[in-house]
Amino acid sequence: MPNADDVLFRTLADPTRRAIFERLCRDGEQTVGALTTRAKVSQPAVSKHLGVLKRAGLVRDRHEGRQTHYSAQLSALAPLIDWTSRMTDSGKTGSTGSKICSKGWTNDRTCR
Repeated sequence: MPNADDVLFRTLADPTRRAIFERLCRDGEQTVGALTTRAKVSQPAVSKHLGVLKRAGLVRDRHEGRQTHYSAQLSALAPLIDWTSRMTDSGKTGSTGSKICSKGWTNDRTCR
């Protein structure tokens, strides 16, 4: 059984799901219809992607009459944020021996 980090990464690996999630983050709560209008996929495909995002804990749904409203759950990104923090810790070196720098590199390749 995959762990929560694997599920999160696998879920966000799909560009269509990532675009839907980004739109919910940027524009706030949306209905399936509103998401489908700007998506380049069909309504059933959007619904399927929302189901995957929901199972991963990245979105929450709220029913209002016949409409279902979806919103992004940013707290679900915590494992991803933790993982990237561990990978970009400025005191560590990568497998090639080069320094990993979380604040970016200067022109002379020194860590800021």
